[in-house]
Amino acid sequence: MSQNLLFFVFGIIVIGLLALDLGLFHKRDREIKFREALVWTFFWVALALAFNGVIFLNLGRDAALTFLTGYIVELSLSVDNLFVFLLIFSAFRIPPRLQHRVLFWGILGALVMRAICIGAGVAALEKFTWLTYVFGLILIYGGIKAATDKEDDFDPAQGAVARFFRKILPVTHQFHGDHFFVHEKGPRGGMRWAATPLFLTLMVVEVSDLIFAVDSIPAVLAITTDPFLVYTSNIFAILGLRSIYFALAKVVDLFRFLKYGLSVVLVFIGVKILLSHHVHIPVSISLGVIVATLALSMAASILIKPTTENPDDIRAEDSARVHKG
Repeated sequence: MSQNLLFFVFGIIVIGLLALDLGLFHKRDREIKFREALVWTFFWVALALAFNGVIFLNLGRDAALTFLTGYIVELSLSVDNLFVFLLIFSAFRIPPRLQHRVLFWGILGALVMRAICIGAGVAALEKFTWLTYVFGLILIYGGIKAATDKEDDFDPAQGAVARFFRKILPVTHQFHGDHFFVHEKGPRGGMRWAATPLFLTLMVVEVSDLIFAVDSIPAVLAITTDPFLVYTSNIFAILGLRSIYFALAKVVDLFRFLKYGLSVVLVFIGVKILLSHHVHIPVSISLGVIVATLALSMAASILIKPTTENPDDIRAEDSARVHKG
C-alpha cells in the first residue's frame, strides 16, 4: 500500500470516527464518567498502535519507529496542556456536560490548524535549512521554560484572547444550552446574533492549541519532515485528548512531575536537531531516551509523596477540583 493510499485510509478513519462520535456516541450532551473515559483512551491508543502496525507492514520499520516516536512526543506534550484546558473550563464555568462539545469542535479546528502549520513548517525547512537551528533553539528554550515556569493566577476568561473576541463580537452573559450562538434582542431593540460563553471558551481553546503547536510541531519535525508521519502522529495524539481529559482528574497525581520529563525531552530533541548536520542519532535511540525519560517522570510522581507546599501539587489538586466542579 502506497503512502498516498495510507493517507486516504487515515482520512476515512478520522472522518468516520468523528462522525460516529458526534452523531451516535455523544449525540446528547452529558458528563463523561471516568470508566467511559478510560475505555475511550485505550481505544484511541490501540487505534494509533494498529495504524502504526499498518505503517510497519507497508512502509517499513524505520517509518513505524518514526511514527511511534512522534506520537509519544505529541501525546505527552498534549497531556501537559490539558491542565490549561482544565483552567479554561473553570474560568468560564463550563458545566461538565458541555465540556465534551467544546473539546470536540476544538479538535476539528486543531485538525485544520495543524495541517496548515505542518505544511508550512515542512516547506520552510526544505527551502531554508538554517531553520533547523531556529527550531532547535525554540525547543531548548521551551524545555527550560517548562521546567522553570511558576504557576500564576492568570484568568483565561479575562485574558487577551477573550477580550479580543468580546470586542469584535457581542457576547451573552449566560449560557443558552449547548448553543455557540443565539438570536437575541439587541441593546437598540433590534434582533442580533450573539456568541455565548460556550463559543468564547471554544475560541480560547483553539488559540491555546495554536500556541501549544509552537513547541509540539517543531518537536515532531525534529524527528522527521515526512508530512504523512508528522500529521498522522499529531492527529492520532490529538484524537485521544478528550478521553484523556475526562480521565485526568482521577489520576492527576501520576502527572505531577510530567513537566520536568517533558522539559528533558524538549531539550534532548532541541540538541538533536542542532547536531543533526554533524551527528546522526537513530530514531530507535531517540525513542528509547524519550520513553525512558517520561517513564521516570511518571515513576517519580508515584513514588514521591505529594506535599501541600509543592506548587505543582497544589496545581494538581486545584485541577482535580475544577474537573469535579
